[in-house]
Amino acid sequence: MTVLSQPPKALSRIQQNWLAAKERRLLNWLCAHMPAQVTPDVLTATGMVGAVMIFAGYAASNADPAWLLIAIIGYVVQWFGDSMDGSLARFRQIERPSYGYFIDHSCDGLATLLILAGIGLSPYVTMDVALIALAGYLLLSIHAFLSARVLGEFKLSYLSAGPTELRIMLIALTVMMMMLGAGPGLFGVWSGFDLFVGGVGSILILLFVGQTWVTGQRLAQIDGETLDAKN
Repeated sequence: MTVLSQPPKALSRIQQNWLAAKERRLLNWLCAHMPAQVTPDVLTATGMVGAVMIFAGYAASNADPAWLLIAIIGYVVQWFGDSMDGSLARFRQIERPSYGYFIDHSCDGLATLLILAGIGLSPYVTMDVALIALAGYLLLSIHAFLSARVLGEFKLSYLSAGPTELRIMLIALTVMMMMLGAGPGLFGVWSGFDLFVGGVGSILILLFVGQTWVTGQRLAQIDGETLDAKN
């Protein structure tokens, strides 16, 4: 016998990044003008195409820095697909909460892997530094998913920055790669790009530790009040 699960409770989306309001206006305009044949699934696939373009652009930059243009275009394509799929579903009121949540964030994880693996395969950033950034991003994602489960809050931004601001930072970093080229590195080991990517990764890891502490204290208080109410 197949047991059907109940639909998940609606999550409170917490988005406090700098560009949130302007981005929302743009996304709403795009949703209103999107052709009927374009579906949220098509947009999700478009986002993954963008991630593959980013990976290919960085990897191919070993042969010619001009390939980094493909990575820059890929960031725009990936933003469009990743930001529009859920927005279009909500705009058209065709949300599939369980399916959408699962597919969207599964693709987010794979896209992040492709992006940072591509950066690590480029001549500008070493793979071990790229993996530190990947670990930081995935740890913070784990925190967001756990908070969604225990608090019903899905946090989309930290330190007033979200995925869109992060993409802009990475585009700027890629432009600097094209302008400055691959340097010899600090002490012959780390380049300035290594220090930037590693620094961002370290900040993400510290954010995870700090947010885990804060959320843990909040949950302890909530559970304590629940126990007191029962007694």
